[in-house]
Amino acid sequence: MVVASGFFFAVNVGEIGMDRQWWQSLYGLPPLIWIVLIGSFFGRGTYFMVWPFLAILLHEKFALGPANIGLILSVSAMVATLLGFYAGTLSDRYGRRNLLILGTAINTCAFALLALAESLSAFIVSITLCSIGRAIWEAPASALFGDLIPEQRCRELALQFRYFLVNVGAALGPIVGVWAGLSAQQSTFGLTAVSYLFLCLGFVWAFRYTTSGLAARARRNPATSFRATVRVLQQDRAFLIVVLANILTLFIYAHMDSSLVQYLTQASAPGLIQLISSMILVNATTIILLQFPLLKLLGGLSVNVRIVMGVFILAAGQVWFAINPIHWFYGWLGAAFVVSVAETILFPTMSIQVDRMAPDHLRGSYFGATSFYTFGWSSAPLVGGFVIEWLGGSALYWGMFLLCGVVLYLYRVSSQFQSASVPAAVPANAGEEAANT
Repeated sequence: MVVASGFFFAVNVGEIGMDRQWWQSLYGLPPLIWIVLIGSFFGRGTYFMVWPFLAILLHEKFALGPANIGLILSVSAMVATLLGFYAGTLSDRYGRRNLLILGTAINTCAFALLALAESLSAFIVSITLCSIGRAIWEAPASALFGDLIPEQRCRELALQFRYFLVNVGAALGPIVGVWAGLSAQQSTFGLTAVSYLFLCLGFVWAFRYTTSGLAARARRNPATSFRATVRVLQQDRAFLIVVLANILTLFIYAHMDSSLVQYLTQASAPGLIQLISSMILVNATTIILLQFPLLKLLGGLSVNVRIVMGVFILAAGQVWFAINPIHWFYGWLGAAFVVSVAETILFPTMSIQVDRMAPDHLRGSYFGATSFYTFGWSSAPLVGGFVIEWLGGSALYWGMFLLCGVVLYLYRVSSQFQSASVPAAVPANAGEEAANT
């Protein structure tokens, strides 16, 4: 399947007219970027062998209900949100290296602990550490693309390719897990720990021995301060509205993850493990096969228009989830396909959107602000658990359909802000000026 996906991928790249130039752009990426790309692939692949089944593990091991499972998953992720924002600012001020190494080291320890945890408290601590580690290293990793790839088209292509590799890993993870008998087994988290260990060691090596690593290590803005960054973000109203809209978008999308698992578990859907694995496979395969054709099809449209189209498709998926009969196996796969098409359009475009809006010297801070997306993602299991327990799964997804309308309104307001005025450039010494005020 890896060979087939790679072949299909190459064919589609040729179709969109980027063939040789496209491959040359990727071939010329700095080693540090390749470490991020490859690490994202292996980390996500081993992660998806078992993480989607975590709600089932908690239910079977500790007899927890949907509300309690949602509370654990939500609170642990929310703890890491502000830390992720602060980590982005720290990476602007002190450089990316230390944050990347620290975050991946925490993830290594967290997933190793999760593989061995026996008590509920150990599960809660390890799940929280998983969220903290990812929050620390994700923003600096995304900012590296802007630091080391100056040409915008090549940079956006690299961001698209990272998303592609993440989903190849997500597609192969459940398949390898089922083939090897690893899916839904707690010990599989040990493989994720090993993946993050190698990623951590890769960062240590690259920052010390490669030209791009030494350049990235030297790139920092000591004048940047957390207070000044907050002030800059407060003034960028269009960006703040975009962040709020994306928080809600992630909240809506996340109900295809743990909330749907809880809904199907509570409703005793037949073939639950097979159904969840199949939906994960549909999700990742859809993105693998459609990401670059959709890039060609929608390439002439603005970022905001692409996102609006994605939200409309996401809304259609929520309706399908709401009306699909519990026992219709292929209906769930169809709904997952529709939501996956929306994801294919939305998620890479969100990263490109932030990259375009961020000032060069505050790129880490702007990507750090995207850690607030975690409020959307992490609150979904909590809200979803309570709604499913009290009102049922159908009510949850009808509510998400209505919330899509709120997201569309926010994007309209953001577009009005962007078209009404061009934000003034943020001075590189913003932190120093704020410190003197």
